[in-house]
Amino acid sequence: MYRTNTCGELRLSDAGKQVTLAGWVQRSRKMGGMTFIDLRDRYGITQLVFNDESDSELCDRANKLGREFCIQVKGVVSERQSKNPKMPTGDIEIIATQLNILSESATPPFTIEDKTDGGDDIRMKYRYLDLRRSAVRKNLELRHKMTIAIRNFLDARDFIEVETPILIGSTPEGARDFVVPSRMNPGQFYALPQSPQTLKQLLMVSGFDRYFQIAKCFRDEDLRADRQPEFTQIDCEMSFVDQEDVISLFEDMCRHLFKEILGVQLPEKLQQMTWHEAMRRFGSDKPDLRFGMEFVELMDQLKGTGTFPVFDQAAYIGGICVPGCAAYTRKQLDQLTDFVKRPQVGAKGLVYVKYNEDGSVKSSVDKFYSQETLLALKEKMGANNGDLVLILSGDNANKTRVQLCTLRLEMAERLGLRDKNKFECLWIVDFPLFEWSDEEQRLMATHHPFTMPNPEDIPLLDEHPENVRAMAYDFVCNGIEVGGGSLRIHDGKLQAKMFDILGFTPERAMAQFGFLINAFKYGAPPHAGLAFGLDRFVSIFAKLDSIRDCIAFPKNNSGRDVMLDAPSQLDPKQLQELQIRVDVSQENQ
Repeated sequence: MYRTNTCGELRLSDAGKQVTLAGWVQRSRKMGGMTFIDLRDRYGITQLVFNDESDSELCDRANKLGREFCIQVKGVVSERQSKNPKMPTGDIEIIATQLNILSESATPPFTIEDKTDGGDDIRMKYRYLDLRRSAVRKNLELRHKMTIAIRNFLDARDFIEVETPILIGSTPEGARDFVVPSRMNPGQFYALPQSPQTLKQLLMVSGFDRYFQIAKCFRDEDLRADRQPEFTQIDCEMSFVDQEDVISLFEDMCRHLFKEILGVQLPEKLQQMTWHEAMRRFGSDKPDLRFGMEFVELMDQLKGTGTFPVFDQAAYIGGICVPGCAAYTRKQLDQLTDFVKRPQVGAKGLVYVKYNEDGSVKSSVDKFYSQETLLALKEKMGANNGDLVLILSGDNANKTRVQLCTLRLEMAERLGLRDKNKFECLWIVDFPLFEWSDEEQRLMATHHPFTMPNPEDIPLLDEHPENVRAMAYDFVCNGIEVGGGSLRIHDGKLQAKMFDILGFTPERAMAQFGFLINAFKYGAPPHAGLAFGLDRFVSIFAKLDSIRDCIAFPKNNSGRDVMLDAPSQLDPKQLQELQIRVDVSQENQ
């Protein structure tokens, strides 16, 4: 055997045992005639001791070991004289009697420690070394524990795991597909699935009434901290259920995960908030409830006075009360104004009112509004002495609310209110079924074309489809959409109407989704489902700002795998076999 024990399991009770360990050299220290080496494997670190007096040749060999050499050591477990309470193995050390070098190592490009000196780019290029760091390894171990807990939970509730195909047909509604050319069918392409959506619906038609899959999905989208071109979903579907059945079961699953993995007890019943309420109160369909600063609409108080044209012409005026920030300096307030004017936010300006500790009031619109109006505003905002009120306005209510949401999150970040050790979860329901696309100049499905409209709103489909609510629901935790789903349309006529509203001709609908439309002719059951983003779920549990460090081999912000140098050009012979000619315009190079 290469080892009898791991580097994380030996304790003082093992003193006197003959053991064999294998791992990587974390660091080496020479003190007089003694050499100390920290040996690391996946399970922990154990200190090795080489004594020049007892075996000078062995000690000389140990002194020649470099960082990240892979070695095997035999020796005796001994009580450590200078104990390290910060290490689980800190009470013992191994008095080495034999050393075998299994593999030498070049000097690594960064230190393999929790607080490394490697930047993101270099760590991604040498990801196989980065994965040796315990901070990254623990994230993957957490991911493993979560997937095991999910599988066990769903298995106990009669769900069956079914693998759906990776090579499917393209469905260009929504995000862009990744496409794969077919050599055997020249000029034709597969697509990688954005989701197993239609396939899991077909499983419901097949009678598999409870399906799940830890599914790989692919979307050719611009990247950000919580998005990768390939990601993993906890994908689920159920038959003969309504919305509350789905919410209740998967709320139980979330409660189980928080308790099992983190030891955190979620409330017995999570809050449900409609989409309209979430937008009105927080300007987001994924509100962060770990802190206050809820929106207050100020149209009645500030519009129509004839003194301040910016507010008089606004379609929406709203503010947030920032506790304890009345002492903000002019420089700090100017920085906030610059922040909301950034293109990413898009506001034209910012109005502030400072309610000072001494009871005085100072505002950027002092000359337009009386002290009486500003003091009435204080009551409306629920502000106290020492608080700062920040106000935005605009000619589009929802757009301005989104801007105010960005400002709210920025202030929470500055004040340290987004505590990663605190968890606030809720469901967002009653989404609009459709949303207008300026790019397409037509209504688009807010989620996907298979979402069931609220039965109460079906009469509105003909004349006012923009007012129809969807039987859809999102699970939100700490301002992050972790999962979402909906009841599905299972009636062919209703599905045809949905396609018609979305601008599909009957021919196009059949060409793209004929397999599903035809399946609905054969006794399709009522069904519903949802999918959680596993990467996002793990990142929340691991208290990370990005999902990249809970994925073994992630892409960078440009969608590149810098370790594998992918994507890359194909060999001309491969292109010839695929009967593809590449013609990249100069402006894209």
